[in-house]
Amino acid sequence: MTYQQPQPGQPQQPGWGQQPPPPRKRKTGKIIGFGCLGVVGLIVLIVVIAMVASGGDDGNESSTTNPSATQGEAKKDEPKEEESAEKAPVTVTAKAVAFKKSVLAQGDDYTSVQVTITNNSKNDIEVNPLYVTITDTDGSKHTVELGVDEDPLDAVTLSPGENVTGTVTAKGTFDAKYVTYTDGLIGDSVRGDVS
Repeated sequence: MTYQQPQPGQPQQPGWGQQPPPPRKRKTGKIIGFGCLGVVGLIVLIVVIAMVASGGDDGNESSTTNPSATQGEAKKDEPKEEESAEKAPVTVTAKAVAFKKSVLAQGDDYTSVQVTITNNSKNDIEVNPLYVTITDTDGSKHTVELGVDEDPLDAVTLSPGENVTGTVTAKGTFDAKYVTYTDGLIGDSVRGDVS
């Protein structure tokens, strides 16, 4: 079929010599965009609710000291500070031990420390060897190598009153001064001197 221009004197029919109307824009892109935004918003909402729910009382008892306290008053408070140290929410004890090479170890150049972590709080705590660092006598921090010692510290959840013992091992030979356990990746840190 061929299209011809109308003869002079004949009325133009609609569509002759005119541009066709632009196609209608679809709303699919907007719907997908708002759907993705809704999913992201839902994830953010869930994270915020989880943070608020876990931010409750963790059983930590904090003590405050009056800065205007005199020396005599500070000496009276010393026994109370020792008692509160005994009732710390988490205690860490550490002892230097000989490195026991596992099949994953690459050589014998490692330092091991046996660690016992005790939960004295009223809530569960998460223990993971990745939450522990070893600091040497020079003040250098060493991260823990996983699976290189035969008796590793296990990743566990400790209920109130429970404890776990295991070995944390770092690459290199050094004198360990203390270990630091952090409750979660960004929680409170607790030190234990290496004996």
